[in-house]
Amino acid sequence: QVQLVESGGGLVQAGGSLSLSCAASGRTFSTYAMAWFRQAPGKEREFVATINGSGVTTYYADSVKGRFTISRDNAKNTVYLRMNSLKPEDTAVYYCAARKGAYRTAGASYDYWGQGTQVTVFS
Repeated sequence: QVQLVESGGGLVQAGGSLSLSCAASGRTFSTYAMAWFRQAPGKEREFVATINGSGVTTYYADSVKGRFTISRDNAKNTVYLRMNSLKPEDTAVYYCAARKGAYRTAGASYDYWGQGTQVTVFS
C-alpha cells in the first residue's frame, strides 16, 4: 500500500511559477512510476507528466511540454512538479499517482492517488 500526500499548490499570477511535491509512504518508492494528473472544474481528469522509477525517463502532455518539469528524489520518497510560465488554463486540482512498474499516461493504470492540491492561475 502506498499513501501519497501532495503539497505546494496555491494562487499565482499568469507567467509565474509554482512547485508541487508529492510525498509517498513505503520502502519501495523507486519501483513505482509516478505521474501528475489534473482536473479542472467541469472537465475530465487529464494526464500532465510521468516519470519512471529511476527518474531517468519522463513524458509530458503536449500542453505542458517545455513549461513543466517532473522529477523525483528516491531517497526522500518524493516526486516534484515544477511549473513555469503558468497560464490560466493550468488552473486545476493537481493529483499525483503511483503504479508499480513502467510509466503510463492513462489514469486508469495508476493504483494509488493523492488527495490533490489546488493550483489557481489568474491573469
